[in-house]
Amino acid sequence: MQTYRELFRVPGFTPLFTATGVQIAAGTVEGLALGTLVYESTGSPLLSAVSMFGASFSQVAGATLLMSAADRLRPRAVLTAAPLLFGGGALLLAVPGLPVWATLLVILGTGLVTSVTGGLRWGLLLRMLPEGGYVLGRSVFAMASGLTQIGGFAVGGLLIAFASARGALLISAALFAFSALVTRLGLADRPPAGTGRASVRETWRVNRHLMSCPARRSLYVALWVPNGLIVGCEALFVPYAPDAAGVLFVAAALGMLIGDAAMGRFVPAAWRPRLITPLRLLLAVPFLLFALPAALRLPLPLAAAAALIACTGYSASLLLQEQLIARTPGHVRGQALGLQSAGTMTMQAVGATLAGAVAQWLPPGAAMGVMAAASLLVSLALTPALVRLARTPPTPGRARSSADSRPAS
Repeated sequence: MQTYRELFRVPGFTPLFTATGVQIAAGTVEGLALGTLVYESTGSPLLSAVSMFGASFSQVAGATLLMSAADRLRPRAVLTAAPLLFGGGALLLAVPGLPVWATLLVILGTGLVTSVTGGLRWGLLLRMLPEGGYVLGRSVFAMASGLTQIGGFAVGGLLIAFASARGALLISAALFAFSALVTRLGLADRPPAGTGRASVRETWRVNRHLMSCPARRSLYVALWVPNGLIVGCEALFVPYAPDAAGVLFVAAALGMLIGDAAMGRFVPAAWRPRLITPLRLLLAVPFLLFALPAALRLPLPLAAAAALIACTGYSASLLLQEQLIARTPGHVRGQALGLQSAGTMTMQAVGATLAGAVAQWLPPGAAMGVMAAASLLVSLALTPALVRLARTPPTPGRARSSADSRPAS
């Protein structure tokens, strides 16, 4: 599979893609509206930030307690029920006078559900596409996600201005309901990928197995930590350029789109393993330029160019996911991808928080340089293991280990 036309001809891909895009748009509008409401009622930037991004922290709990459900539930049923639950949460958040503690409980609850639906969605995508099509398919989702978030923030700002924050939450609930409708009508009902019953014990057992393999362990760290630290750089765009942060955000999003499109559509599969290390290093190096002293501060066009070039390096994640899938037994790939997704979201929240803390003591540009240097050091430390991994591709049909073949609880 090499073209987007072939991709959208796969049965079920278009409704899954559409429903996911609508859900991302709904979540973006909801987050912006909720952050506005919380800031207006509390005056606290911290609580406002937590209300927008706190769900990412709760994905840790989902990854460690609930993730076995990603391979043991029927995908269509869960992917239909989840946006209905999110829509109900948006309606609840729109209730006037809702206490902040209740708001945070709703946010944490939706984060737990999101951690499981992420594993279900990407596991379903992997089962839906033919062999070798995952990178192309996931790249399309990544590009659409970036564009949808940009559009969602823009539309959300207009809705808040003209319909109020609570009105924006109501529209978000309607979008969640539409996403559920597309999923229910467009996707075929498929059986779970694995057998047995989802449980905390089973989640822990599979997670231990996933992390017991040195190759998978290196892949997870490479997927989580360097990217999360660079998200910390992006989190400082506003203090770095208060009047032009939007230009930097757009440049970063454009870089991600370019990188994902190139890796998914134009780079031959045989080249991909060799590009992992250069792309991971590219992700960090341009951000070191933001640490230049005030006398040599980057003009806005150069700063935007640096952000664009750096963020093409995010496409290494697609290649690392491909390696992770190749080294994971089929019946737990949903949980493996869910663990990767939840860890990525959590580390992004950690990176943004850590960058904010560093910026309390250093100028924003210097703090961005610190985060970029930390990301670069982690990537360099991981390079020997990932180079060995790229040189030793998994053997097709490799027998499962005893942990793989153990019956589900």
